[in-house]
Amino acid sequence: MEQQTWWKEGIVYQIYPRSFYDTNGDGIGDINGIRQKLDYLKELGVTILWLCPFYKSPDADNGYDISDYDAIQKKFGTMEDFTALISEAHERNLKIIIDLVVNHTSCEHPWFLESKKDKTNKYADFYIWRDGKDGNPPNNWGSVFSGSAWTYSPERKQYYLHLFTPQQPDLNWKNDAVRTEIYAMMDRWCRRGIDGFRMDVIGMISKPDDLPDAPVPGGKSYGEWGSIIMNRAQAHTWLKEMNKKVLSNYDLATVGETSGVTTNDALQYAGFDTHELNMVFQFERIDAETENCSKWTMKKAKLSVLKEIFSRWQNDLEGRAWNSLYWENHDQPRSVSRYGDTGRYWKESAKMLAVCLYMQKGTPYIYQGQELGMTNTVFTSPADFRDIEAVNAYKEMTGSQNINPELAMQYINRVSRDNARTPFQWSDGKNAGFTDGTPWIAVNKNYTDINAGKEMNDPDSVLTFYKNLLSIRKGCPAAIYGKYTLLMPDDEQLYLYTRELDGTKLLVVCNFSKENIIAAIPEEFRNAPALISNYGRKNLTDFSVLPFEGSVYIIGNSAVEKSSSK
Repeated sequence: MEQQTWWKEGIVYQIYPRSFYDTNGDGIGDINGIRQKLDYLKELGVTILWLCPFYKSPDADNGYDISDYDAIQKKFGTMEDFTALISEAHERNLKIIIDLVVNHTSCEHPWFLESKKDKTNKYADFYIWRDGKDGNPPNNWGSVFSGSAWTYSPERKQYYLHLFTPQQPDLNWKNDAVRTEIYAMMDRWCRRGIDGFRMDVIGMISKPDDLPDAPVPGGKSYGEWGSIIMNRAQAHTWLKEMNKKVLSNYDLATVGETSGVTTNDALQYAGFDTHELNMVFQFERIDAETENCSKWTMKKAKLSVLKEIFSRWQNDLEGRAWNSLYWENHDQPRSVSRYGDTGRYWKESAKMLAVCLYMQKGTPYIYQGQELGMTNTVFTSPADFRDIEAVNAYKEMTGSQNINPELAMQYINRVSRDNARTPFQWSDGKNAGFTDGTPWIAVNKNYTDINAGKEMNDPDSVLTFYKNLLSIRKGCPAAIYGKYTLLMPDDEQLYLYTRELDGTKLLVVCNFSKENIIAAIPEEFRNAPALISNYGRKNLTDFSVLPFEGSVYIIGNSAVEKSSSK
């Protein structure tokens, strides 16, 4: 068996602070809200908490535009609150990893305020500045959030690059002083007691000196200029440097957000012997539902395509690097709305999706509310949006793209980031128990049916199922370190695979349809006991798979008696 580590055996729970729990009635979740819910998280069975940005920020992109890396945004609390959170989490054996956003800063960061003054001061080259071309931007790149990726600064009489909003200027990583400042800042957070970093768009920190035009003029998506700036060799050089100067000095968990990454890229970023990161987030599953490099579609990936992607990542990284396993995050819609069923089989499909992904090899990442089966919300008007991406995309779709407003709303409702950012549904009381004030974004109207209070003591709830599944995973080495093998690769309804380690073998059976199907299950598993089943199966007596069923069976040396759970 490969080397065992705490982050391989850990289970991550992602917290979007402004939507988790509000303790002071201003409608925005806060650090003290997280502190108050630590026992809930401990009982759930997670071991690592990943906090989205809580730093000082003007909030052009909900905190991913940071104006001070060493200060807490006042609406979230104080540094004293954060210090207490670290201490109280550690008392419960919960580790804390934080977002590291260093591809860009806020345009209100002191570095940028100085940089734009002139071309000669200490911070002049902290960002990427270029002269225009005949009154136009330096190249044809478009921002991820619509419009040009360049903004003109009258003070400096040059354009600065921002791959995201104009309020998020990209840092110049080629400048040694920039990297020195970043590493020092990271070290300060490590000394405050954090246990790791999730690194925002870290695969985009290296840009070529000549900044060539993108193949698609005005292209704003990763697919249109991604080959130019994503996952370049220089990024690996800098991550090795970061590892040597900071990461290797502490026992940390690190995961990089790396759009456009291949398994070969991942072996460089997260190879067991490359001395960069522990894991990466890959987006092939997400990209399988894009059209013409746009996420704003109704396209749904075939199950066979999803299985091929998951299986290739499982097999290519086997014994060489470590996978991250996620359905949802702050940038993705709710998984039960995307891949399951929000009608008759809501509960079954929410449970099945957990079985399907979290019995694979890699570190599980659970996004807040996913353990309740929270669904996408319903936006009826552009006034409902809070995400700058959705706001700009709607304007662009209904404007220059001439898309019918009704269709544009369908796109937003399906894949908008705001779907994941509605308040956590704690109870069926006012504002789902999230706040006594007015929520910064509207609560999903189904909170009276889907909430933690209702599910807490229900043995058949999605929440209870998650608790059982996570407990089983933690107690079963084959579920953590076992080798993955896909069965029935071409089937468009069933996802079956095995995990095997030291004589123990697991069979994972998942149905992505509303039909009852007879599966080609290996005969060796006949009458095998169930570790867990969302239909309460005790053993595998027949090979029929029920609608949205998710079950796990065990044979071999460690086929211990464990009761199945609904």
